[in-house]
Amino acid sequence: MPLMNPELDCKTPGQLVGRLLEARGWSKRVLSIVLSVDESIVNKIVSDRRAVSASMALMLGEAFNVEPEIFLELQKSFDLAKARFMAQPDPGRATRAALFGDLPVAEMIKRRWLRADDIRDTKKVEAELMRFFRVDSLDKIEILPVAAKKTNYSAEPTAAQVAWIQRVRLIADEMMVGHYTPFAGRAAIKKLASLLLAPQEIRKVPRILAESGIRFVIVESLPSAKIDGVCFWLDDSPVIGMSLRFDRIDNFWFVLRHELEHVIQNHGRDVVMVDELEGERAGTGTDIAVEERIANEAAADFCVPKQELKKFINKKAPIFAERDILGFAATLQIHPGLVAGQLQHHTTRYDLFRNHLVKTRHLVTPSAMVDGWGDIFVEEV
Repeated sequence: MPLMNPELDCKTPGQLVGRLLEARGWSKRVLSIVLSVDESIVNKIVSDRRAVSASMALMLGEAFNVEPEIFLELQKSFDLAKARFMAQPDPGRATRAALFGDLPVAEMIKRRWLRADDIRDTKKVEAELMRFFRVDSLDKIEILPVAAKKTNYSAEPTAAQVAWIQRVRLIADEMMVGHYTPFAGRAAIKKLASLLLAPQEIRKVPRILAESGIRFVIVESLPSAKIDGVCFWLDDSPVIGMSLRFDRIDNFWFVLRHELEHVIQNHGRDVVMVDELEGERAGTGTDIAVEERIANEAAADFCVPKQELKKFINKKAPIFAERDILGFAATLQIHPGLVAGQLQHHTTRYDLFRNHLVKTRHLVTPSAMVDGWGDIFVEEV
């Protein structure tokens, strides 16, 4: 049975072999004979000029009746110590790990958000990231740990969401819109309410918002962003960003009205309102902030008046016939897809009524400020 000798206080495998040779009164030549290797190999091991491999550790263990793991642990520690001594400190390595590891840099290059050709060109990419985030040093980019205390988001966003929001900001910053007032915002909501019947009317949304002083931007979501909308302010000008990641009429109107309520309530002035309104991060019930609950209630009531929906559900549940949905929507002068969306939410049966959830992205993007789906918004230089 091999024995471990705790008294052998050695820092390198060569020192240990030398101690063992001395304890047994062996020469290096004797050890070479025992191991059936050239004597030069033993000389290099003892002087730590040759690393001890796993197979050599086994041979040394058998020769000296010592656990072979001891030789390998000493070798590992010795190699690491040498590497530390030789390594040049790189204070930017941790920063690059956060940026390249968390941000979807390759996708940002593909979408031409970053004007770089190769993600491996780190100097160029880092320069582009500073330009994109409008900072003069990498450590000021808000996804980095050193900047975490300075973030001003309503919910802790992912790195991909931060990048998406910044793209919305860059586009919104170049828009020219009318002067915003609370009266103009409420007037815009009334105008939008008249568009709920026909999907084609959605094309008027960007113009109505611009005339009311609201910057409206559509940016295709990054693959890992999982974000539906955002609300923030540029000075006294509100900005609404939408991803349209769910291309359905009910989602479009709900998200838009949700963000508009943030604007009306003056939310987003001090903190960016980050909204994932569908998916695993979407808040429900009482576990969300008061601002989000207010916006959710306003959006739901805008799509289908709350009291009317309650009466309809009480009268028709649990079976909702097609003719009933169509008749209810016609009475309210709204598209059946809005009724379908609210019924899905209240019944949690998202497999039902899907034939009414028409697509809307192709209707709104031609008249909006858009980045994505093959279209690249070109910033002014």
